[in-house]
Amino acid sequence: MAETDPEPLDGEPLGDDADAARKDEQAGDPQSDLERLQTEIGEAKDMTLRARAELENFRKRAQRELQEERRYANIHLMRDLLPVLDNVDRAIKAAEKSGMSNEAASLLEGFRIVEKQLNSLLDQYHCKQIDTDGAQFDPNLHEAILQQPSPDHPDGAILTVTEIGYLLHDRVVRPSKVIVTKKPQE
Repeated sequence: MAETDPEPLDGEPLGDDADAARKDEQAGDPQSDLERLQTEIGEAKDMTLRARAELENFRKRAQRELQEERRYANIHLMRDLLPVLDNVDRAIKAAEKSGMSNEAASLLEGFRIVEKQLNSLLDQYHCKQIDTDGAQFDPNLHEAILQQPSPDHPDGAILTVTEIGYLLHDRVVRPSKVIVTKKPQE
């Protein structure tokens, strides 16, 4: 029996001719294909640059956050330590006001040494007292517990500090509790 070539359906070429025809249809215009590929490459480069920039920004932000976290890691310890320092200071002031025997004087000296060590420790970790000498009230640094009329001082001046405030670097650990002046009523 002799082999016969099958009849093409709907005028489609068969065999190698069919593959060549499909390639011609897919190939289209070489110039438009080149432009399309260049556009895709440009888009891919743009996406890559954006991804790199995002990654770099993420790294920088993470580094900043880590440095800030390290810088202020001791803030909770400082907040817990400050009442101890306040109590030592109160004990020293109370002992200085009362009459003292020799034993009490040596005990007072011990409290002064402890206070000095605590202050030195705070300084070592960059925890400093908020300066209130001649300062105006600043709600970011101070907590006003009382307003008192005073003709001798400008409005909003700090008259008295009832509790010393502290900063850790530039962040408030505890605000200073202060008595602030107000204009006297006429």
